[in-house]
Amino acid sequence: QVQLVESGGGLVQAGDSLRLSCAASGRTFSSYNMGWFRQAPRKEREFVATISWTGDSTNYADSVKGRFTISRDNAKNTVYLQMNSLKIEDSAVYYCAARRRGSQEYSHWGQGTQVTVSS
Repeated sequence: QVQLVESGGGLVQAGDSLRLSCAASGRTFSSYNMGWFRQAPRKEREFVATISWTGDSTNYADSVKGRFTISRDNAKNTVYLQMNSLKIEDSAVYYCAARRRGSQEYSHWGQGTQVTVSS
C-alpha cells in the first residue's frame, strides 16, 4: 500500500514558480510510476505529468510542456512538480497518484493541494 500526501500549493501571481511535493509512505514507492493530475472548478480532472518508476522517462500534457518538470527521489519517497511561468489557467487542485509497474490504472491518490494563480 502507498499513501500519498501533497504539499507546496499556494497563491502566486502569474509568471511565478511553485514546487509541489508528494510524499509517499511504504517501502514500495520505487515500484510505482507516479503522476500529477489537476482539477479546476467545474472541469474534469486532467493529466499533467508522469514519471516512470526509475525516473528516466517522463511525459507531459501539452499545456504544461516546457514550463513544468516532474522528478522523483526514491531515497526520500517523494515526487516533485516544479511549475514555472505559471498562468491563471494553471489554477486547480493538484493531485499526485501512483500506478504500479505493469498496470494501466492509477490506484493510489493523494488528497490534493490547491494552486491559485492570480493576475
